[in-house]
Amino acid sequence: MARKRTITPATFRRGINFWPPFLFAGIRVLSVGEGYRSARVRLRLGRLNRNWVGTHFGGSIFAMTDPFWMLLVMQNLGPDYVVWDSAGEIDFVSPGRGDIFADFELTDDRLAEIRELTADGKKALVWFHTEVLAADGTVVARVRKQIYVRQKPKKATAE
Repeated sequence: MARKRTITPATFRRGINFWPPFLFAGIRVLSVGEGYRSARVRLRLGRLNRNWVGTHFGGSIFAMTDPFWMLLVMQNLGPDYVVWDSAGEIDFVSPGRGDIFADFELTDDRLAEIRELTADGKKALVWFHTEVLAADGTVVARVRKQIYVRQKPKKATAE
């Protein structure tokens, strides 16, 4: 059962763009898809997020990808599940010198897989992959995020 959404994806997008870790790093959420099934994020190169050699600071690249898999999964599984970030990895492939982008899309198949893995009440540690791309399609970084998911125990009903 999906969580009752009290905040629309568009309102969430506008709000997260004012979250200080994103606002001051130059990270902008461009879209959050209907039903929280996708997101698109941009990181602009600026004075505040440049490293010593004039390219994107790696911490900002990782930050632009950090919360999205957890948020998308959490919003789609609903209140009957515990969802947390568990681990993350990043491989820097090429220097980012201009605007860079990350896209996230949560499919029906991945949700079904997670529900199946957690159906017996056990935890699941699920990996998601994201490529961070330059405007011309060049891969800047590959990010892996591991999400912890467990179905909450059913509450006993009084008879």
